[in-house]
Amino acid sequence: MKKIAWVTDSTAYLDESMKSHPDVYQVPMSIIMDGKEYMDGIDLGPEELYSRLKTLDSPPTTSQPAIGAFRELYEKLGEEYDQVISILVSAKLSGTVESSRQAAQLLEIPVLTIDSKIMSYPLTVLIKKGMELAAKGQSPEEIRLRLEEIRDATDTYVLIGSLEQLHRSGRMTGAKFFLGSMLNIKPIISIKDGVLDIKEKARSEKKAKEKIANLLKAANEDRPLEEVWLLYGLHREVAEEWKRELEKDFPETRFESYPLAAVIGVHAGEHTLGLSWNTKI
Repeated sequence: MKKIAWVTDSTAYLDESMKSHPDVYQVPMSIIMDGKEYMDGIDLGPEELYSRLKTLDSPPTTSQPAIGAFRELYEKLGEEYDQVISILVSAKLSGTVESSRQAAQLLEIPVLTIDSKIMSYPLTVLIKKGMELAAKGQSPEEIRLRLEEIRDATDTYVLIGSLEQLHRSGRMTGAKFFLGSMLNIKPIISIKDGVLDIKEKARSEKKAKEKIANLLKAANEDRPLEEVWLLYGLHREVAEEWKRELEKDFPETRFESYPLAAVIGVHAGEHTLGLSWNTKI
């Protein structure tokens, strides 16, 4: 059986078991604030980020890992592993996938780069599933095909905490920002095929959450869901409150809460809240 190294980027939320796993490696994104560069999850965490966002002179920016960062890691892994499988943030939201693929072309160790078309904990779910498949003896190509099936059956809906931050980061057009801000509309953002898009609009956060719950209900009726993931920016207590509400309506479903990485918070804001689920697991 091949010895496989699993690589991801810092948009993925790694729980303690994943952080301490000897075969899991994480390449950090960069966050630039007032001319200074920070490594996501290393130099800067969500709490410090959100605190500093209120005092910045200019909008922060983010940057994907450089080709050199992947090349250096892959060269090191080539000394110990037979295969590298990198599962990374959506290629339509970041150039991270391309950086990994370009680095892999410069090396002899086989590197399989998979576009997760997502971020945060749903990305981590793909890593965990890939590790399970590898333990059963499946080949890298079989793993890729199965993970792409799971990826394409993932639904994610998000209430963006700050339309202004999303607009300033270039992820929302001026017209949509103006409409949402002036009319106090709460857009429900879907992440499908790796792209952010407005799925629906609501007049308040309460009504937006009701709409997402209805989308969850429809998915659950089609095929009962085992687990649903709540994603939040900074305020875990808000996610936990929503979790308790959902547990009453979906008693057979397991709900877990996971924070978004600081690099995501740059674009989405501290009050961001979302739900994600997968019908293939």
